[in-house]
Amino acid sequence: MVKNINISTLNKLRSYSSIFSSTSFQKLLKFDDYSFIDSKIERYDMNRIGKSIFTYYDYIRYVYNSLRKQYKNEYIYKNTIINELLIKQYGLKNSVIINEFRVSNSIADIVMFNGTSKAFEIKTELDTDKRLDNQLSDYSTIFKESYIVTHESLIDKYLKTDSKYGVIGLIETSRSLKLQEIRPAKLNTSINSTILMKSLRTNEYKSIVKRYFGDLPPMNSFNMYNICNDLIAQIPDTELNDLFIEQLKKRKSNTIQLKSFYKELRQIALSMNLTEKLYNDLYYKLNKPITI
Repeated sequence: MVKNINISTLNKLRSYSSIFSSTSFQKLLKFDDYSFIDSKIERYDMNRIGKSIFTYYDYIRYVYNSLRKQYKNEYIYKNTIINELLIKQYGLKNSVIINEFRVSNSIADIVMFNGTSKAFEIKTELDTDKRLDNQLSDYSTIFKESYIVTHESLIDKYLKTDSKYGVIGLIETSRSLKLQEIRPAKLNTSINSTILMKSLRTNEYKSIVKRYFGDLPPMNSFNMYNICNDLIAQIPDTELNDLFIEQLKKRKSNTIQLKSFYKELRQIALSMNLTEKLYNDLYYKLNKPITI
């Protein structure tokens, strides 16, 4: 539990958590900039180098496990959703997972499309529930299923939310984290076409119109959005739901490749949408020996 950690350890863990940043990994890939890792090693862990830790990946794994045990932040939750739900439960073949998906005035932490559409809102021990009702309400305007993912110690608290929202518990074991569905989400069959339009890319809403109506009507860049918005509003909810899922599954995604990435770095790979080539470059860089 975070609350039982002393201040110096807590500050170290907060510093560790900044390692898992897309910006930092981009700098590593582009400029061979290891400073975001080296600075942590120099400050906290020089005594471990050459003993239990030899390469940069060794250190990443050590830091990740420290966070997993003592400071389960949003990155740990997202990565666990990928490892435990996507890869082990739902499977990669017919799924697409997207990091941070805007819906109305909210941004869903993780969304997933397979035979259905799921939105996941993460509430860690470090979070407040201040905006939760509004967030879940937004997600339910376009997603079939909406879930809260929270620590096992907070399950009772979040079970007090509307029963239409599912609750998934992050369960700690001695060596890993597991996810357990505590309450299933109730299937939402309605869809708000106006909010959906704002969550889609131009090519996606145009494709929905074309798929349902057979063709696109005459339009230009000035009236295209309004015309498509009016047409999509005419599509029955059930069919619009299916067309929405169909389009999002076509988004360029590295979902199918995530299993081949280091398990600690799958969320980084997802957020950066790393190609196989870029991941291989990252793999090479992280397996270099630490020579500070």
